[in-house]
Amino acid sequence: MASATEDRFALVAPGNGSQHSRMRDLVAARRPDLLELALAEVGEDPYARLDAGTAYAQPAIFCVSVAALAELPAGAEPTVVAGHSLGEFAALVAAGALDAADGLRLVALRGRLSQTAAEAAPGGMVVLRAQLAVAKEIADRHGLAVAAENAPLQTVLSGSEEGLAGAIGEARERRIRATRPAIDVPFHSPAMAGAAAALAEALAAVEFAPARVPVLSGIDAEPLSDPRRQLAEALVRPVRWRAVMEALPGRGVSRVVETGPGRILTGLARRTLGDVEAVSLDTATATAAAG
Repeated sequence: MASATEDRFALVAPGNGSQHSRMRDLVAARRPDLLELALAEVGEDPYARLDAGTAYAQPAIFCVSVAALAELPAGAEPTVVAGHSLGEFAALVAAGALDAADGLRLVALRGRLSQTAAEAAPGGMVVLRAQLAVAKEIADRHGLAVAAENAPLQTVLSGSEEGLAGAIGEARERRIRATRPAIDVPFHSPAMAGAAAALAEALAAVEFAPARVPVLSGIDAEPLSDPRRQLAEALVRPVRWRAVMEALPGRGVSRVVETGPGRILTGLARRTLGDVEAVSLDTATATAAAG
């Protein structure tokens, strides 16, 4: 590894779908305070209920993303940070802009609000191996929203079960690979408007500090300028993760480091930037996930 002064790297934090069953040990070892707070905020151990919905998965992922920061070498400071959807909260913690405990409380609330929205409007997401323009055509025909452009050939759609079924059927007819991730919430779609409004109210009461390094927004790949507003808006707007990755070379970044569970974002970095060096701080072998 290069010295702290030479190593210009981007630190990225994952979102929903990155969880795996071996996350708890890292949090217990590195940030037992967060584990204790998670138990209080969720009302039970979120790591024991990962399959029970996003209300448990979101705080579990956030805690391990923050705990994994301890795996960085002493003195290592990223050039820029970014988070995929939920990961923006951990990214703000990594940049010194958000207290970890405040972040966990917000994420636990976000998880509950998201679960409630999903119960009111059942749906989910589908990952298409397709360019954005093609995926948008399919989305429009089936009443879905484009939830994320993750890489040149990975676009995520979000919406109702009926719309997802129609989109998957059309994709298969067109020989486009379509995968349903284990996410039962129509994130980044109009169905999340109520959750976004409630989250905005909670964010208004939270103190944010100036970030030590730029925190790129998933909305527009520019540094966050109003995190209270933008974190709430992110629930209903698409994640432009491809644009975030494509912005890194212009900032002098030569390496991507993923903090949190799994290696989803390291894979997306390579798919977007080619032979860029991309590594994960995950100390366990992650299960495959999409989203």
